Amino acid sequence: MVTARTWFRYVYQKLDHAVSVSNKSYQEGIITDKQKSYVLWKNFFQGTLTFTHYNKKGEEMVPAIFPEPSSLLVRKIPTADSKRVCIGDVLLFKDPIESGNFLVRRLAAVEGDMMISTCYKEAPFDLEKDECWILADNESIKPEDAYDSRDFGPVSMSSIVGRVIYCLKNAVDHGTINNSVESKLKDRPVLEVELDVYEMYVNHENHKE
Repeated sequence: MVTARTWFRYVYQKLDHAVSVSNKSYQEGIITDKQKSYVLWKNFFQGTLTFTHYNKKGEEMVPAIFPEPSSLLVRKIPTADSKRVCIGDVLLFKDPIESGNFLVRRLAAVEGDMMISTCYKEAPFDLEKDECWILADNESIKPEDAYDSRDFGPVSMSSIVGRVIYCLKNAVDHGTINNSVESKLKDRPVLEVELDVYEMYVNHENHKE
């Protein structure tokens, strides 16, 4: 049973999300100034803070994410910044090379951080504004096979779609994702209110068909 405190935290985060969506839509010219309030309250009353992403086969994020096809519950992040994502979070973001595809990798560094390569021939550099460094979890695969920032370089924060908070492979194998401590605290009420494992399982099986 969801407690009153959890509901309060959930509602607060939902309002923050609705405001973020409304402001982003206005700044991008999608809506007018008069439509901001409508979009805000529509997202607050009718929207959700999560969506399910079907993840195809891949060993890049083992052990956090199953190598077999799985369904991921993703916490929506309309505008990614240091207040909404933290180093250590597993993120869903737009593939910087293959347009239309999405990748799941862990956030390793953000703007202002210095990146130092293990190759002495490569000079250190600082991540610029709105840039971040994304890495695969699986240390047993070669860097060139990980398809992460070591391959395609820094990623724009604007390409981040959300944070992965739950992973389901089947009716038995499923569980929360190990994100940063800060993000896990923020996502706890969202999981308690919006997570429906049975619904995820049914949709996952339907997707495979």
